[in-house]
Amino acid sequence: MNQPSRRPDLTAQIEGFANERFKRSFSSWFWGSITAAVVLHFAIFAYLPSMAVAVSGSEATTTTVVNIPPDVDIPPPPEAVRQPAQPVISTVPIDDVLPLVPNTILGDGPGLPPPPKVADAEKGADAPGFVVHTLKPKMMNEDEVNRVLEREYPALLKDAGIGGKTTVWLFIDEEGVVQDQRVKESSGHAGLDAAALKVVTVARFSPAKNRDKTVALWIALDITFKAN
Repeated sequence: MNQPSRRPDLTAQIEGFANERFKRSFSSWFWGSITAAVVLHFAIFAYLPSMAVAVSGSEATTTTVVNIPPDVDIPPPPEAVRQPAQPVISTVPIDDVLPLVPNTILGDGPGLPPPPKVADAEKGADAPGFVVHTLKPKMMNEDEVNRVLEREYPALLKDAGIGGKTTVWLFIDEEGVVQDQRVKESSGHAGLDAAALKVVTVARFSPAKNRDKTVALWIALDITFKAN
């Protein structure tokens, strides 16, 4: 009778080989894990910032003593301002013309001085007077005046290199037009003075004002001749 052939159990051999390999590698895995844990803990304690408990009140504090000024007596508030008395119309009759009281301080002198004369500027008088004004006249055609100045410059004096400054009085009316002109300060040359009087005739000004009212007045204007 034929006996069945016995074949080796290959599965059991393979499992036996894997178990042996695991047992042999256990020691290396164990010590590798221990080493990695030690290295990890060392890195944590070495590179992480240290945490220390701060002791409060260890530093000395300096206290500044402030001298408190003494109490100051506050003055009482001022009295309330009294309202001015209401004006009352007097019932005493007053003459229209009051008598002039004699001068008792200066004795028998000439008495009160005469009233000041009204400025003659608006009349074009010989002596220019002062007129009260709040806004001065301003020349409106300066370029045109300069062109006339070059044209009226005496050729003989210009070629000879002779120049000068003539100050001219100008009477400007309420419209800003020059109505009168005369020499205030001569340049020393009659030809330059005559030319200056011709130059100012073409000048146009904004009228002077006394607040909101236009006024006529005298002004002084310098006319300068410069030789090239």
